[in-house]
Amino acid sequence: MSSLLIFNFNSTNDWSGWEVENDVVMGGNSSSKLERSTEGNAVFKGYVSLENNGGFASLQYHFASKNIRNYKKAHILLKGDGKNYQFRIKANLKDRASYVYTFKTTGDWQTVEIPLKEMVPTFRGRKLDLPNFSADEIQEVRFLIGNNRAENFRLEIDKIELK
Repeated sequence: MSSLLIFNFNSTNDWSGWEVENDVVMGGNSSSKLERSTEGNAVFKGYVSLENNGGFASLQYHFASKNIRNYKKAHILLKGDGKNYQFRIKANLKDRASYVYTFKTTGDWQTVEIPLKEMVPTFRGRKLDLPNFSADEIQEVRFLIGNNRAENFRLEIDKIELK
């Protein structure tokens, strides 16, 4: 089975396309950062605060449009902290909606397998009355934590690919 690599953190030192975006964009107080582990993986960690109508932290990656017509699933090698996270994609950066899939981490290394057609359209945390993801291209991937509670979090990511 062929795969399309979206990003492999420990095979490059150039992470300049990755950006943290927290609820401070709407007045919240959550904080997070992206660090490199000793193994070269991404470590997305921080604190989600519910103050000032906040409640999320996210890590996003924008890139030139990738043709994903022949791919059905995202495979993400990661190690979480037992919490739920969202994996989000956008076909076009200009789209308001993101397509979202929530997954639970185990506390150990795991490969999260996400059927693209099961990703649901959302905007500002609300599900939209639109079909699930079916686009042939993507320009953004994002990890988001927003479990409606104040909490510390840590998500270590090795690579993201489509199969």
